[in-house]
Amino acid sequence: MDASEKVVSTPKNLQVLYEDNHLIIVNKRPGDIVQGDKTGDTPLSEVVKEYLKEKYNKPGNVYLGVVHRLDRPTSGLVVFAKTSKALPRLNKLFSDKKAKKTYWAVVKDAPPKRADTLVHWLKRNPKQNKSYAHEKEVPDSKKAVLDYRILKALNTYFLLEIDLKTGRHHQIRSQLSAIGCPIKGDLKYDFPRSNKDASIHLHARKLEFLHPVKNEPLTIVAPLPKDSIWDACS
Repeated sequence: MDASEKVVSTPKNLQVLYEDNHLIIVNKRPGDIVQGDKTGDTPLSEVVKEYLKEKYNKPGNVYLGVVHRLDRPTSGLVVFAKTSKALPRLNKLFSDKKAKKTYWAVVKDAPPKRADTLVHWLKRNPKQNKSYAHEKEVPDSKKAVLDYRILKALNTYFLLEIDLKTGRHHQIRSQLSAIGCPIKGDLKYDFPRSNKDASIHLHARKLEFLHPVKNEPLTIVAPLPKDSIWDACS
């Protein structure tokens, strides 16, 4: 089944890319938080719950399981489970790395090679909410692996496609910065200027996995955010 760039509905700025009885996949806007945090801002999970409540006219609480997260300044695909049956199956899919995640990132400088595999050891600093990339293993570090390739050369930037092999904290942001290619707008990881809307140009573009209940292949592609840089990438 291929739901590439097919938007089912868009209530209250919620872009639903796929929905059935078991799961719902939405296109997160930069700036949205997936789950509630200390900011007190309304999380995407609550927006999706409200959408389901209204769509199906449910009087009580709506069940919604958070399968994975995206960083607040990042955009793209987020999967939620609609049933308690689907949630552990989706969790296992993601933890076993059976869900293929493809990201797009816009960087200022070209990486050393047109395509390569990056391997680092990431050590997280919780106080800074930042992960530092090391060439060799250091205490309390975790191995991080990704593949990248240059998709397009823009006027002053480069569009990279990234296939994640591991799922570490701020992995893409940290690893690209470590090779001298910080993501546009990502001040935390050495890009010199922030974007006006506090976003970064990192987008969870595509997700491929076997449906946890129907056992059918599912491919979802998230449309890009609307701005001049992303427009030049499409």
